[in-house]
Amino acid sequence: MTGDETGLAGLLYEFGLLKRYKRTGWLVAGVRDPESVAEHSFRAAIIAGVIAKLEGGNPERAAFMALFHDTQETRITDIPYIGKRYLQAAPNEQVTADQVRGVPEPVASMVRNAVAEYEEKASIEAVCARDADKLECLIQAVEYREQGHRNIQGWIDSSLAAITTTTGKRLAEEALRTGTLDWVTQVLNGD
Repeated sequence: MTGDETGLAGLLYEFGLLKRYKRTGWLVAGVRDPESVAEHSFRAAIIAGVIAKLEGGNPERAAFMALFHDTQETRITDIPYIGKRYLQAAPNEQVTADQVRGVPEPVASMVRNAVAEYEEKASIEAVCARDADKLECLIQAVEYREQGHRNIQGWIDSSLAAITTTTGKRLAEEALRTGTLDWVTQVLNGD
């Protein structure tokens, strides 16, 4: 096996850690078994594609950026906002550059470019992916609230305030209005 393939296999294992790393802000809110970073990124990618399509962007590109938006957390973890007041994490672009060192350049460039575009909000797709990150957090907060967790309103409020696209705002308002299992009732009723 070449060095490039070894580095690439290592990167794939590294990104696999996101399936085990929990979103720590939810621990602060009292959620005992919160979602993983990978679970968050999966739904954020779906939401990014939806928002981008409705905003006239490229849904595949937006979803792609959302998949990579938190990959740096394999190295810096998911630092809750309260911790960010006291800690200075390396910029995501720097962490990503370190992560992809030793992988084939086409792959390294692909990942670096996606992260840079996302961080710079350099395109409509990046803006949609960023909105998807916030909308996913809002939706997760609503789900946790329906499960009986009471200390999550701050996550709902801050997520809602950070959403910038028209589609993202409309979806957030609908998510707040709709019960998390209303869709099940519609399916069972044949709607």
